[in-house]
Amino acid sequence: MPPHKQPSQAPAQPHGSAGLTGLLRERFGFPSFRTYQEEVCGAVAAGQDALLVMPTGSGKSLCYQLPGLALGGMTLVISPLIALMEDQTAKLKARGFAAERIHSGCSREASRSACRTWLDGSLDFLAIAPERLSVPGFPEMLARRKPSLVAVDEAHCISHWGHDFRPDYRLLKDRLPLLRPAPVIALTATATVRVQQDIVEQLGIGSAMRFIRGFRRENLAVEAAEVPRGERLHRAIETLSPPERRPALVYAPTRKQAEAAAEAFGQRFPTRCYHAGMDAAARQKAQEDFLCGKAEVVVATIAFGMGIDKPDIRTVVHLSLPGTVEGYYQEIGRAGRDGAPARAVLFYGWVDRKLHESFLERGYPPGATLAHLCARVPPDGLDRETLLATSGLDAETAAAALDKLWIHGGVLVDGEDRVLPGKARWQESYETIRAYRQDQIEEIFGYARGSGCRMLRLVRYFGDTRDKRRCGHCDECLPGATVGRAFHAPSPAERRMAERVLEALEERDGLSTGVLYRQADPGEKLERRAFEQLLEALARAAAVHLSDDEFEKDGQVIRFRRVHLSPQAHEALRREAFAMDGAAPIPETPRTNAAVVVRKAASKRRVSRPDRTQTPPPEIAGPDRGLVDRLRAWRLAQAKGERIPAFRIMTDQVLLALASQRPQTPAELLGLRGVGPRFVEKFGREVLELLRR
Repeated sequence: MPPHKQPSQAPAQPHGSAGLTGLLRERFGFPSFRTYQEEVCGAVAAGQDALLVMPTGSGKSLCYQLPGLALGGMTLVISPLIALMEDQTAKLKARGFAAERIHSGCSREASRSACRTWLDGSLDFLAIAPERLSVPGFPEMLARRKPSLVAVDEAHCISHWGHDFRPDYRLLKDRLPLLRPAPVIALTATATVRVQQDIVEQLGIGSAMRFIRGFRRENLAVEAAEVPRGERLHRAIETLSPPERRPALVYAPTRKQAEAAAEAFGQRFPTRCYHAGMDAAARQKAQEDFLCGKAEVVVATIAFGMGIDKPDIRTVVHLSLPGTVEGYYQEIGRAGRDGAPARAVLFYGWVDRKLHESFLERGYPPGATLAHLCARVPPDGLDRETLLATSGLDAETAAAALDKLWIHGGVLVDGEDRVLPGKARWQESYETIRAYRQDQIEEIFGYARGSGCRMLRLVRYFGDTRDKRRCGHCDECLPGATVGRAFHAPSPAERRMAERVLEALEERDGLSTGVLYRQADPGEKLERRAFEQLLEALARAAAVHLSDDEFEKDGQVIRFRRVHLSPQAHEALRREAFAMDGAAPIPETPRTNAAVVVRKAASKRRVSRPDRTQTPPPEIAGPDRGLVDRLRAWRLAQAKGERIPAFRIMTDQVLLALASQRPQTPAELLGLRGVGPRFVEKFGREVLELLRR
């Protein structure tokens, strides 16, 4: 085996602070470390395993690049994002480092060349996609020239609890021992305490040093306003009207709403739309126009943002409730990266919560639905498409149920998509995950309507317990400075109701909001939500304190809030800080039960009909049979290489669409139903070559 060498001529550096600082200046051209970077680099350069959770844009990449050089060997970087690998590799090469990458978008010869340079010891950095570790012989090849450091980027992908779980990442725990004794650093921008624990367990680095840093954004003022859906667009346009609040990024929940909102914004400001349904050239043009200043506003779905580094975004607006706190934090983190004042404005309502609950029902069907499908799998197995077609479930629900059954072991699916019985005890793990996804909806909704400093609540959510300081400029800390959330001085009726609340708490402190509602407003003159808003106004004025509590009933956890009286509560009502939500006082109208009736009717409509059948898919025949066979063979080869069922590569519906429509460009490929950006990024080149033959 040839001796190890490094063409970048960077000798191993001392692990001390002075040595790292010198290496930072000499090789990267940075005069000093950013906040928190030095302590992480020092630990990893000393050979410690580490978990690093820091926000996007805070300089996580340097925390493996610099220690990798200091350790004097090669750094292996595992990343699930091809675009990120390409960007990082290009930047490293531009700095004079020997860097390569291996992923599905690389040619076979390029991948082989990268492997040869790895075995020669001629690289500083090699980035690979996680599925490469399932290729027979590939982990063993890496182990022939052990790395000095292993970096696992986007590490939340390894966790079932993470917002972007990737089954490929579960391979890492079994493969990493081959690469030891190299230290391992796991990096992510979004990981709750639960996800952090799962990451270190799944990677087998239980003793890793944990660095949960940098979640406070000093220059970012955050606010959330409960606004009817029909009024949000107008409110958002008015919010962005002052020039100092642009450039701005506006997030819409769906592609259709993004397009409609972009058209409305475009009548006032230079605006671009961005979503995954647009062709690649149009998305690239929208992104470039925003980055160079030709567009002041981008209205986008969550598809926008990865790799975007526009430092002067002044405002991020959400037109609807995000799906998770993690996703929300990552999106608002794109504002104010230049350090100048910036603002994040969230418009939300109860209807958004119902929308996310409907998404949950589709993506995570009830356990009874999975059990129904599981029971239809005979002992000798059944073809996947036949099982789905005869399941008695609609196509979307059946496909989601089978996918979750496979993930949790209820069924086995071989490379040719034959479904076989799995383990008997799959329900517990599935129900645990499903409950967690429901909790994520509760958490983001609770964050939006909750009281207390918003920045401090975000910091604590991600486990940074050292930070206890209020931000001083969010809507809860400084109501008078909001731009998207309206407040009004309390009316005489609202003040009277507030006094009754305090009197009830003086008799018995710590009442639940429901009991307090019935005691303070026995005639139920206020809607329950209006009463909750009154309590939140009292909390902002420091007259009361709201705390979360829960109890278990019939096996379900019921969450509620308690209200606690603060010292000098009555004096707090006389301060200007006692301000109510909304531009005008809440009318005292009798509560109606109409909403309850509507909810019950909607619940009845959602009841599944297991006797409903589905038309079987059409038989594959005709002049494209040869193309269909080639696509099937390619899909099977990919599935075997990654050790996953063939339907996880692409479904039969997508395969048939490819054979009949024969897309010729990535944009046309992305336009097919069931084909997303990740598929195009990972397999687009190979699939398009097959279609052109």
